[in-house]
Amino acid sequence: MWNVLYDPIMDELLTAFRESLHDHYQIDRLVGRGGMADVYFATDRKHRRSVAVKILLPRGGVGVDAERFVREIQIAAGLQHPNILPVYDSGEAAGCLFFVMAYVEGGSLRGRLDHARTLPWSEAFEITRHVAEALAFAHVQRGASRH
Repeated sequence: MWNVLYDPIMDELLTAFRESLHDHYQIDRLVGRGGMADVYFATDRKHRRSVAVKILLPRGGVGVDAERFVREIQIAAGLQHPNILPVYDSGEAAGCLFFVMAYVEGGSLRGRLDHARTLPWSEAFEITRHVAEALAFAHVQRGASRH
């Protein structure tokens, strides 16, 4: 899925991360990779539900990435909207910042586009509408919280 070379240091870090959260989450598999974080499918042991755990892994400009990541957590945790995933938990484990959010089945838009290359117009419109609604809501909420 991702072109990733084996990195023993990152493997050790992920193992330590898994072990430090073992009582709360069973982290199973990588489901997404971004510029500053990886997302893993996991099980919330206490609530017996599937979750996504987003982990900031050290890949370079850690200080700047950490600030952006914490800001992302703070903003997302303050938003409640049907088109925005809720934040269930956040913190630091084994030296890595993380947050836990709802897991949604079905794959990513990137995965769909890699496979199909195009979407039917009606589906593209619906996706765009949902994203625009979520962005408009977040924009209004951020503006309201600054006053």
